[in-house]
Amino acid sequence: MQHEGKIAILRWESGHVPEGLMQLETLPGNSTNPASYPFPVKLVEVPGANANTVIINPDPKVLENMIAITRRLAAEEGVCAVTTSCGFNAVFQTALAEAVDIPVFTSSLLQVPFVTYMIGKNRTVAVITANKSSLSPEHMHACGITDEMNVKVFGLEEAKEFRKIFDQPDVKFDMDGVSEEILGVARRAVAENPQIGAIVLECTDLPPFAARMREELGLPVFDINSLVGHVAMSLSELKLY
Repeated sequence: MQHEGKIAILRWESGHVPEGLMQLETLPGNSTNPASYPFPVKLVEVPGANANTVIINPDPKVLENMIAITRRLAAEEGVCAVTTSCGFNAVFQTALAEAVDIPVFTSSLLQVPFVTYMIGKNRTVAVITANKSSLSPEHMHACGITDEMNVKVFGLEEAKEFRKIFDQPDVKFDMDGVSEEILGVARRAVAENPQIGAIVLECTDLPPFAARMREELGLPVFDINSLVGHVAMSLSELKLY
């Protein structure tokens, strides 16, 4: 475990991360790549955390482990805020934040209410997720997203390469193929929904592609890194002046 940084990132347990996601972790911008941040962060594994226990079947035991780890990090290692390596931890947002004494921001979805008010109620916030069917109203509500907000979800679960994380976790991605799938979802979303005014990337493996989305689509794109940066400024880990 690293012993520096005010922000900790709770990540999946080693040996439980699909091969394709480990490839994406090597890209700058990925939430679990220390090179993504201009300040030190702590990467801390959560026992039992994986695609099944976080995305498919959220496990209360994972939440228990997150609470215990966060309390220890705050008490023993000077951590001032905690985030996670998967946006689906949004389902644990309320319980985790209320159980500890430091700020918790589990998911980039926490930015959706802000973005909604930023672009106006008549424009749509596009959320791009790893698995649309698993992103429930419970996840949304835990992040302050109400049913009245103009939000539309687009998933990657049907993309041939990306869905390997669910169907073939031991098989590596064709990186060119998965890159095109990710960008393709954003392109199609905007082409078919011209009312989209901004994009929020739920999946923490997608930020490496955010810059290209911004350039190609001409829209603001928010992700876990934009949220981490916001919190880092509040802790003086990141300074603009």
